[in-house]
Order: sequence, then structure tokens, then C-alpha cells
Amino acid sequence: MLEKYFKFRENNTNIKTEILAGIATFMTMAYIIFVNPSVLKAAGIPLEPTVVSTCLVAGLITILMGLLTNYPFALAAGMGLNAFLVYGIVKSLNVSWQVAMGMVVIEGVLILVLVLTNLREAIMKAIPMDLKRAIGVGIGLFLVFLGLKDGGFVVSDPATYLTLGNFKSPGVVVSTIGVLITSFLVIKQVNGSILYGILITTVLGLFFKNANGTTITALPDRVFTDFQGNVFSTLFHADVLGALKWNYAAAIFSFFLSDFFDTMGTIILIGSIAQYISKSGDIPRLKRILIVDSLGAVLGGVFCSSSATTYIESASGVAQGGRTGFTSVVTGILFLLAIFFTPIVGMVPVQATSAALIVVGFLMMSILSELHFKSLEDTFPAFLTFITIPLTFSISNGIGIGFITYTVIKMLLGKFKEVHPLMYFVSVVFVIDFILKGS
Repeated sequence: MLEKYFKFRENNTNIKTEILAGIATFMTMAYIIFVNPSVLKAAGIPLEPTVVSTCLVAGLITILMGLLTNYPFALAAGMGLNAFLVYGIVKSLNVSWQVAMGMVVIEGVLILVLVLTNLREAIMKAIPMDLKRAIGVGIGLFLVFLGLKDGGFVVSDPATYLTLGNFKSPGVVVSTIGVLITSFLVIKQVNGSILYGILITTVLGLFFKNANGTTITALPDRVFTDFQGNVFSTLFHADVLGALKWNYAAAIFSFFLSDFFDTMGTIILIGSIAQYISKSGDIPRLKRILIVDSLGAVLGGVFCSSSATTYIESASGVAQGGRTGFTSVVTGILFLLAIFFTPIVGMVPVQATSAALIVVGFLMMSILSELHFKSLEDTFPAFLTFITIPLTFSISNGIGIGFITYTVIKMLLGKFKEVHPLMYFVSVVFVIDFILKGS
């Protein structure tokens, strides 16, 4: 039955390989169980319920991806998107996290509509490759900056905006050791290196004390979740009606743009590794992938874990030999089982997750080597894209600056036909977005 559904022989794989691939993908993605709640905590969302919702969304939507597409893509709360929700919506607009999650539901529905009308697929094909790569690089830089901030490596300064943190601080010492350990494991190509880095740094925190005399790592009250209390308290608390206000339109639009383009680079990269991309540059069943990815945004908002998106770490399962959706099914089941260990996540200090952010951000920036720097008319807009994302604390701002610059430069050079009509349209939309933000 499994052979008939997933077509193992046709894809040159077998059930054992697919199971091992699913475990590999889970091990490389499992850090999100620790990091996402840590990021969303800054918006006032309680930690333990966020762990449960993060696992539920990742598990359910990844299983759905495997069953509907028969590809080994895994999904979870998007890094960068969760930060945008906290700093670009909750803190910037001074709204509740319930309203912010309502915005996620709305933008997820909008993306789903664009997928069903084939517009998202058309826009993906219209965007120049260098700009697609630049978005991934910019998100990587954004995550590195968040990690440096959370780890205490950089702090605010009234004169220079930013300056070096205090390396005499126990927190910075633990963060430094965490970065060194995690990067070493990644360099040694240890499966689950980022997860192991988080766990080792967490244990290290037991031996260091903060300025107030408490240990950096806090021990949990219990080891396994007993499914009593508030572990499900955030589910279905998205305030969609509260988010349906005109003065939130610009924020919803910005989050929509960030989420809209978040998946492109991942699908292209993993599709290339697994040799799914045809000679014409297309991926079979792309629409199904985009439908599930869009549903991940909706589900992430409904379950209040932030928008879920396709993960670059899926490549680890592909490298292990995974070629079918059964890899994703295994990964999804492991995420659901992880719910039973939610109290352990409460032990993880910000120093451990900051190290993970820095290393994950670095890995995302590897796409930089693929930019064609000899073609300045293409790479200068790409440069503005990835440098503006961290400096403005906004993924969509960087995308907008890059798109507008690319379109205008091509027009000034008289190369109107090199710009896809949809690029003109999206650039105008971004100009309107920037004007609305400034009003």
C-alpha cells in the first residue's frame, strides 16, 4: 500500500531510507521547538503553550505536505516571519498577540487565494533569480542580528546605535561558548548539530549565574507534560475580527509580502538537490506545494504559533536519500511526539537559542556565493535587498527596495522587455506600501 501511494521504486528509494531521511530532517529542524517559543515570548505569548502549538502545526502541515505532494518537504514556524510578527506588528503597532495572529490568518488566506488563482506561481517565475537568492541572504542576516542581540554580543548605544556587549557578563560567556560548540558541530556535519548545540549550551547554563544570583538555565517543575493546566491555552485564540481594521492593512500587507516570498528559495534549492526541477526550470506539482505552504500560514495563525513555511532543513533528509512524501510523514509524526516533552523546552535559556539563530542565519547566507556580481544591474538591487532587511528590521522592506531598484534600473537602461510585467505591478504595490507606512 505504501509503495503504491508513495512510489518508492519509481523514485529510487525504499521505506528504510525514507524513515532515516525523515529522522534526519526532524533532527535538523527540531531547534524550532526551542527557538520559536523564545522569539514569540517577546510578544507576551506564554512559552509552554507555544511549544505545543509549534509542534502541532509543524507535525500536521508536514504530514499533509507528504501526503498531498509526495515530496520530502517539511514545514514549521518560519524564522524571520516570527520575528516580524513580534517586532514589526506586536511591538511596532502596540497590538495584542491575539490580533497579530489574526493578521497571520488573514494573510494566509490571501496567499491561498493567489495560489488557487495561479498568481503566486506566476510571480515566483517572474522574479529574477538573483533577487530570489538575495531574499534568503537577507533573512539569514536578520536572524544573525537577532542572535547577536539576544546573546548580548551587540547592545544599543545612543552615539553609535550599536556597540559591543559586555564579555564579562556570564550570559555573553555562555552565548559565546554556545556559538563555538554549535558551529563546530555544523562544520563536522553532525546530524542534528543545531539541536545538539542548543542542548549542550542549556546544560552549560546550569553552571553559570546571572547578576541576580539565579542560574542561567532554569530546571523544569516536571519532566513530561501531563496535559493539564494551560499547555493548549493559546490554540484558536487568533483574533481575526480584531485584525480586520483599515489601520492594520499596511501591516497585514507587509507580513503578506514577507510570507509570500519566503518559500521560493527553499523550493528551488531543495528541488535542485533532489533533481525535481525539469529542463524548463519548473517543478512538477508545484501548485500542490504552494497550496500546502499557504495552509501552513493559516494553520500557524489559527494555532497561534506564527506562520509555517517550507524549511531549508528539508535538504538534510534529501541528502540522506529521502525522495518521497513518506520522509515528510515521518518528520511530522516526530514533531507530534515531541509535544510530550514540552517542559524541557522551558529549561532552554536565550543564550542557547541565540547561538542557534546565528548559525542558522549563517547557513542561509550561503546562497550569497551564487549571486552573479559581474552583472551590477542585477546584483546591486540584490545587495540592497539583503542589506536592508536586517537594517530596517523588516523582510518586506528589503524585498520592496530590491524590487523597486531592479525595475527602475532596467527602465533607465532601456531594458523594458527584461522586466516581467508582474515585476512592474509588484514594484508599484511596494511603492504604495512605503507611502502608506510613511503617512
